[in-house]
Amino acid sequence: MLSATAVVPPIGVDLALHLDPALPAPLCQAAGPLADPQRAAAHWEHRLATWLADLAPSLPPRLQAPGYSLSLSLCDDPAIAALNEEWRARPGPTDVLAFAACDEAEDGPPLPLPPAGQDSEEPLELGDIVISLETAARQAQEEGHGLERELLFLASHGLLHLLGWDHPDEASLAAMLARQERLLSLQVNA
Repeated sequence: MLSATAVVPPIGVDLALHLDPALPAPLCQAAGPLADPQRAAAHWEHRLATWLADLAPSLPPRLQAPGYSLSLSLCDDPAIAALNEEWRARPGPTDVLAFAACDEAEDGPPLPLPPAGQDSEEPLELGDIVISLETAARQAQEEGHGLERELLFLASHGLLHLLGWDHPDEASLAAMLARQERLLSLQVNA
């Protein structure tokens, strides 16, 4: 696969990264810099900034900002299963959950956005992405690729959800997956 041209991230990312201390050490090692407590924050910040810079031209005006704030958590299956049950009423673990800060309420108008945008120096709060490292490892093995790629795939999926993408039908899912592959093809020097 050809890689897209490298993007110099002009967009700031304020990332709150949480690596669950209960994660098995071999899985963290398999995830490389993405789950390394010493390198993960800088790696994820640069990756997310690159993706947001690439997505910026297609974002609606309400999501245009010079910087973004979000959290990313890597956890184990029991932790994500609890969130999945609480927030989606679905039992068991899942691979990724995204909790958008700027989401539309189910029975009402869109929630108000925090004060941010082109004229603000404050980052726009996007929300939270939670990924099960254990589920990601199983899926990576099933797909025949590395854990790092699977984590990037899931993080890009979560980010697109935070930005309003959804996949209620096959056409929407295909468009979202194509956009994820575009993000994964960007060269990032972190």
